[in-house]
Amino acid sequence: MQEAEFTLAVRRIANPGDANHQGTIFGGFILSLIDEAAYLEARRHGVHRWVTVCMDRVDFKAPVHVGDALTLMTRPTEKGRSSVTVQVKVQATRWLGGATVEVTEASVKMVAVERSGRSIDFRNPPTVVEER
Repeated sequence: MQEAEFTLAVRRIANPGDANHQGTIFGGFILSLIDEAAYLEARRHGVHRWVTVCMDRVDFKAPVHVGDALTLMTRPTEKGRSSVTVQVKVQATRWLGGATVEVTEASVKMVAVERSGRSIDFRNPPTVVEER
């Protein structure tokens, strides 16, 4: 697969409710944004149900503070019959000063599934529009 460019997937302000007692943002909150960004990238490749199968090691390089703007960029790195592997980069733009820092990145494997959870070929259009 030819290397794709990164595209903007998610932008979010880090709010007090996302922070721990030290004033930095919970790692779990950032992991959930990574999962959301990977889903949005996978959905660009097929309008199906997508589930996260795995996420590789996530090393946090810099903290995120309340008020920082988080930017998550994605690109597909592998495509199979039923799966898309998505690279997700996370950056924070500091509320004070405006500097942008690299927070973390991850590789996330997403699989297209039918209602029962069985994997399907995401390259085929859905045969039925499913209700939520």
